[in-house]
Amino acid sequence: MIDWNAAYFIYFICGAAMMLSFMGLWFIAVMPGIDHWSERFFRILFTVLVLLSLSGIIETFTYSYPVPVAVLYLILILESLFLSLPIPMMTAYLLHCCGEKIRSSKLFYIVMGLFAVFCVMLTSAPFTGEFYYFAPDKEYYRGTWYPILLLPLIVLMLLNIEGMIRHRKQLSHKAFLSFLITLLPITSVLFVQMFVEVYPLVDICIVLSVLSMYGLILYDQIEQDLLRQREIANQRANIMVLQMRPHFIYNTMTSIYCLCDQNPQLARQVVMDFTTYLRKNFTAIASASLIPFSSELEHTRAYLAVEQAQYEDSLFVEYDTPHKYFRVPPLTLQPIVENAVKHGRDPYSGPFRISIRTRKTDSGSEIVIADNGRGFDTIDDSEPHIALRNIQQRLRIMCGGRLTITPNDGGGTVVTVIIPDSSANRKGLDVLETHLR
Repeated sequence: MIDWNAAYFIYFICGAAMMLSFMGLWFIAVMPGIDHWSERFFRILFTVLVLLSLSGIIETFTYSYPVPVAVLYLILILESLFLSLPIPMMTAYLLHCCGEKIRSSKLFYIVMGLFAVFCVMLTSAPFTGEFYYFAPDKEYYRGTWYPILLLPLIVLMLLNIEGMIRHRKQLSHKAFLSFLITLLPITSVLFVQMFVEVYPLVDICIVLSVLSMYGLILYDQIEQDLLRQREIANQRANIMVLQMRPHFIYNTMTSIYCLCDQNPQLARQVVMDFTTYLRKNFTAIASASLIPFSSELEHTRAYLAVEQAQYEDSLFVEYDTPHKYFRVPPLTLQPIVENAVKHGRDPYSGPFRISIRTRKTDSGSEIVIADNGRGFDTIDDSEPHIALRNIQQRLRIMCGGRLTITPNDGGGTVVTVIIPDSSANRKGLDVLETHLR
């Protein structure tokens, strides 16, 4: 028999473990960002933990009622199986995270062999009485061979830890940490269980460890997904750079050729501007982090200087950029301005005017690019919008920035870029201010 104080304690521990297991299942159902294999693994794992907690509650409940001893043995065997099943599952998940095929892994077959040994000893316990037994009054006792019963599970956990360490280079930092905080506590509590009865604590320890593991794995996979999105956005931007308009290059080279005779000094300046434009373009491709706005502004100035040399008196640019000590994703300002010149300029509507303004706001920095061009529909899927959406995506991923498009009063388009304050921007500002002092 079991006294009521001990029963209430077990009910509390098992109930808490069941609630946490259901919480894990709820997280899996409502939170996106984890791959299908991992989602299915954790769904099965938390279901096993629910059954483990439920079997612990049923076992404690049966102590207070007249049930056959065979039923007690059956419940205890099921509870022990639910307790041990996550261990080989951890091995399978470790191999999956390392990219190793489960069916061809020696570690997995060794683990399954040891697990089979544990199952044989577990199911033979009612017939031997050496591992554990129930007295006529239904009191549970551990047999002299009880530590041997747990030995395969502890060896399994040690093999998992060894496999985790051996494959650490194939695991991300957070995945390695998640396995560490899962395997070490479970191994420790199983070792204690060999000598001291802490069975309910084993239950709650496994559930808490698995919940922590799921949280870290989820965070890691969301982080990896954001990284992939950033790489895709950068690749799109790089393609935009590499696909420079052929006619822009041809016209530039033709202008330089003509200016060599008409205005050699201007020809040299256009060559320098065009060289700066190309250098900034290819430097931006190699940059995967935020860059000073002053560098992006220099890139834009070089591009517009080349365009002005070609269009002479039909393109006018106004700069009002007193605030420039902040950082932006590479290829933010220049493609917006190029987009405006390429799609907004109308040769039959007079000079094309574009202004670039910056200002410091309470929450960050603001860049406004306005023109008096023909404008375009703010909801269409035309080429200008595709380019701006790519920039918008890179802003969101790399710095949490925003890009909005609105009609300009009197015709044209206004593109506003919001760069929120961040540690990178504050650090860049501090460095620049220190340098200026």
